[in-house]
Amino acid sequence: MILNKSRIFAVLLLVVLVGCGEDEPEKVKPKEVDADEGPMKRIIWEADGASMALIPAGSFEMGDSKDEPEAWMEGSHPVHTVELDAFYMDVHEVTVGQFRKFVEESGYVYNLWDDVAVFSSTGKHPMIWVTWDDATAYAEWAGKRLPTEAEWEYAARGGLSGKRYPWGDEITDDHANYFGTGGKDKWEYCAPVGSLKPNGYGLYDMAGNVFELCSDWYNEDYYSNSPLRNPQGPSTGESHVLRGGSCNFNTDFLRAAFRDYVGPSYSSFYYGFRCVSGFPAAQVVGLPLSLSSTVLTALPLFGYSVFKFKYKDGKV
Repeated sequence: MILNKSRIFAVLLLVVLVGCGEDEPEKVKPKEVDADEGPMKRIIWEADGASMALIPAGSFEMGDSKDEPEAWMEGSHPVHTVELDAFYMDVHEVTVGQFRKFVEESGYVYNLWDDVAVFSSTGKHPMIWVTWDDATAYAEWAGKRLPTEAEWEYAARGGLSGKRYPWGDEITDDHANYFGTGGKDKWEYCAPVGSLKPNGYGLYDMAGNVFELCSDWYNEDYYSNSPLRNPQGPSTGESHVLRGGSCNFNTDFLRAAFRDYVGPSYSSFYYGFRCVSGFPAAQVVGLPLSLSSTVLTALPLFGYSVFKFKYKDGKV
């Protein structure tokens, strides 16, 4: 379908200016847009073929609202309000097959394939044994980026507010791949991506399977100083944030609010990553912050190749 460029820009600008509706109990507060006028809820990203879901702009309470008793949950306090612009997130964790395509096409040096195969045995399993630098290199090749910690938690909650897990306060083997097996979780180690239940935004494996790298430096006290809007994490640090839990951790570590961290040169079988496209990328081409990620859906129509994607099912 060929669309008039000025019409697209006007419609998308109107979407940005639409206000919030009435609060909905037990939900985060997304900005309401007309489904016929707003950006697509699903896209296929051209560079790596990833399906990506639109995560709507809105606000949420970030952190441990349950006051969990463990000492290692202290870094998830204080609970604080965060406002985020809309962004697209990969529906699945980056797979072995996608990372292999990146290495083959870019010439990136990577030589841990034998180690990967022990725990992620097919091209549809999550890519593991990657450092933060490896994940960032992949994201840059694909024209995307790693999610901020705030984006990750907001997306993981799937539209729910104050719940322990992406599906509610309880979790079973039918929801996620974590330590041991049972129910629909039949994998001792990594499961092929998308094998279990998605959350409310249609994202798979936001709890369990593998921890996921975020763009932020880790600081235990950052929540006390986090800005309200689009927080990007500390300016410096020694480790980067990990989120989501994994196949060799129990359910306590699969909580949406749990924060872990890892050094930038470390890799393991129990963490990988997924990518996003949104707000910070808009600044690359000099767009005003008020337009941010909503306009990114129009950029390919205006010739900005860095944000190329394919429309799913030919719909606009």
